[in-house]
Amino acid sequence: MDRKELEQKVAEYNRLLHEYGHAYYVLDQPTVPDHVYDKMLHELLAIEQEYPDLIYPDSPTQRVGGEILKGFNKVEHRYPMLSLGNAFSEADLKSFDERVRQSIGDNFSYVCELKIDGLAISLMYDNGLFVRGATRGNGSVGEDITENLKTVHSIPLRLKEPVTIEVRGECYMPKKSFTNLNKVRAEQGEELFANPRNAAAGSLRQLDPKIAAKRNLSTFIYAIGGSGEDYGLASHSDALDYLDQLGFNTNQERKRCQTIEEVFAYIQEWTEKRPNLIYEIDGIVVKVDRYDQQQELGNTVKAPRWSIAYKFPAEEVMTKVLDIDLTVGRTGVVTPTAILEPVQVAGTTVQRATLHNENIIHEKDIRIGDAVIIRKAGDIIPEVKQVLFDQRPEGLEPFTMPTHCPACGSELVRIDDEVALRCVNPSCFAQVAEGLSHFVSRNAMNIDGVGERVVSQLLREGLVKDVSDLYTLNKEELIALERMGEKSAQNLLDAIEASKKNSLERLLFGLGIRHVGAKAARLLAEEFESIDALMDATVEQLTAVFEIGDKMADSIVMYFEKEEVRELIERLRQLGVNVYYTGKKINTEEIDSVFNGKTIVLTGKLSQLNRSEAQKKIEELGGKVTGSVSKKTDLVIAGEDAGSKLTKAEQLGIEVWNEERLIEELS
Repeated sequence: MDRKELEQKVAEYNRLLHEYGHAYYVLDQPTVPDHVYDKMLHELLAIEQEYPDLIYPDSPTQRVGGEILKGFNKVEHRYPMLSLGNAFSEADLKSFDERVRQSIGDNFSYVCELKIDGLAISLMYDNGLFVRGATRGNGSVGEDITENLKTVHSIPLRLKEPVTIEVRGECYMPKKSFTNLNKVRAEQGEELFANPRNAAAGSLRQLDPKIAAKRNLSTFIYAIGGSGEDYGLASHSDALDYLDQLGFNTNQERKRCQTIEEVFAYIQEWTEKRPNLIYEIDGIVVKVDRYDQQQELGNTVKAPRWSIAYKFPAEEVMTKVLDIDLTVGRTGVVTPTAILEPVQVAGTTVQRATLHNENIIHEKDIRIGDAVIIRKAGDIIPEVKQVLFDQRPEGLEPFTMPTHCPACGSELVRIDDEVALRCVNPSCFAQVAEGLSHFVSRNAMNIDGVGERVVSQLLREGLVKDVSDLYTLNKEELIALERMGEKSAQNLLDAIEASKKNSLERLLFGLGIRHVGAKAARLLAEEFESIDALMDATVEQLTAVFEIGDKMADSIVMYFEKEEVRELIERLRQLGVNVYYTGKKINTEEIDSVFNGKTIVLTGKLSQLNRSEAQKKIEELGGKVTGSVSKKTDLVIAGEDAGSKLTKAEQLGIEVWNEERLIEELS
C-alpha cells in the first residue's frame, strides 16, 4: 500500500469509527457489531504506531488512554460555572416561582431536566475539534482533565459542524458499571467507592488515562457556556436541540412546563421512575427557558436567579443488626454482610446490607445487636450509614473477623496489604462451589439445571471436585440426588453434553481467570483461536490484543503457568470439551434481515427461546438488543406477562411482535 492509499485508509477509518461510535454511545443505535468496531480500531492503532505523523488530533485511538500524567494543570473557565440554589420541598419551589413571576410576569416557560449525579465538566471546541476539558473546581478555576475525558466515548472528539464553542455537562458512571467496579475492587481487596458519583470523580482524576478508559463513563451535556444567543438561539430548549445537532449526548427526558403545577407533576413522575433509570439522579433542575428572561432575572454571586435544583430527600430508616454473615467468594475473599430486621427502604424490603470489609466494621463500630440507620448507597446497594450508640444495649462485644475460613477452616491471609481477607485454599468448598456455579452460568458454559442446590449436592456427595468432573457424571449418580428424577437427570446430562460444543470464549470466561470478563474472553478467543495458543502466549503477545492490559495479561500468564490448570485443560479436552474458537465473524453489510440495524427490546416470558438465545440470534442478524423502551426503539418482542415495557411501546406507537412472529422471522 503506497503512502496516498495509506492516508486515504486512515481518513476513512477515522470517519467510520466516529460514525459508529456516535451511533452506539450517543444514539444507542449501533450500526455494526462490537467486533467490527474493535477490529477497525485495532488496525488504525497499528497504522498510527508505525506512522505517528498520521495520527489525527481527533483519532478514536486517543480514547484508549495515553501516557501517565504528572499532575493536572489549573485552568480558568472562560465563563464562571455557577452552582444552583436548592429546593427541598414544594414550598421552596413555589417561593422560587413567585420570585420569578414578580420579576418577569407570567408569560414564560420552564424547562425541567433530570439532575444527573456525577461530576460537572466543561468542554472546549475550536473549529469543531475537542481541545480541552476541565472540572468545575471552584467555579472560576478547574483542573485540566482533557486526556481522561478523551476516553469517554459519548464525548465527540470532533463536532458535526466546525464551531468554536464551550459546553457544560455532567460526567457519570452508570449504575451497572458502578456495581461491577465495586465487585472487582472487593475481590481485589481494594477500597470501595461509596456511590457512582464518587466513582466517576475518582476515575476522571486518575493520573493514568488508561484507568479512566476502563471505567465505562458517560456524559450528558446540558448547556452552552456563556450565552446560546451567540449562536442565534433564543432559549435553553433551543440550545439543547442545537447540542443534539452538533453530536453531543443530551438527556432526552427533558420537558417544557408552563406552570409550577406541571413542574410538580414532572417531579412526581421521575420520583417514581427514578429506580428504573440506568444512571443515578439526585433531583430535578428547573430553568426559565428564554435567554432574554434569564438575563432579566440575572445571577447572585454564586447562583443564577433563573434556575433551581429540587433535591430528592434521602430515605434512611432505622433497623437492628441481627447477625453478621460471612461469605467466601470465587476468588477467596471473605465478605461480611449485616443480617437485619426486615425494613422498607426506597421501595424494597431490605434484610441484608453490605459491610464491605473488616475496616468498615471497625470504623463504624458495628456490633451484633446494634440499632442502626441504613440507606441505599446511590439508591443501589443497602449499607449501614451509622450506629445509634445511645440505643446500644449493654454488653455488646466488638465484632472481630475470624482468623480461619468459615467454609473450610484454612487460615485467612492478606495479600500485598489488601484490605480484604482471603482464603487461599484451592480446595475450599465455598470457592469450588462458587467456581462451579460460575462455570455453568448462562454467560459461561450455559449448563441449564445446575443451580446452587445441585452444585452443593454434587460437592457434598463427592461427585465433583472441579469443573471437569461435570463431564463424567452419569444418570445413576444424578438420580440418587435428592429431588432429582430420571427426566431431570437426563435433561441435565443433555445440557452438559451440549456445552462441549461451546466456542472457546465461553470456556475461557467459565474458568474464572482473574480480570477476564466475557468481552475479554471473546477478544482472546478471536485472537488466539485455540486454548493451546493462549496458554503459551507471552505478556507481550497478550497486551498486543486490543483492550488487554498489563494486569489482565499478567493474570492470564500466571493462571496458565500452574500445572494443575494445564492438567484441568487436558482433562476437559480428553472429555470432549471444545477448546477452539468457533464464533462467526459478522459483516452487517452482507446481512439481509429484518433485524439488521434495528434496536430491539425483549420483554415478558419467552416459552420457546430463553432470553439469551433470542438475543444471540437477533445480534447475529445485525440487531441490537437493549433493556429499555424509548423513542429510539424500533421493535418490541413481547412474551407472556409483558408489563410496563409493552405498555410504553404501545404508547409510543412502536411495533410489537409476539414470540411466534419472532421465531418465524428467525427461521
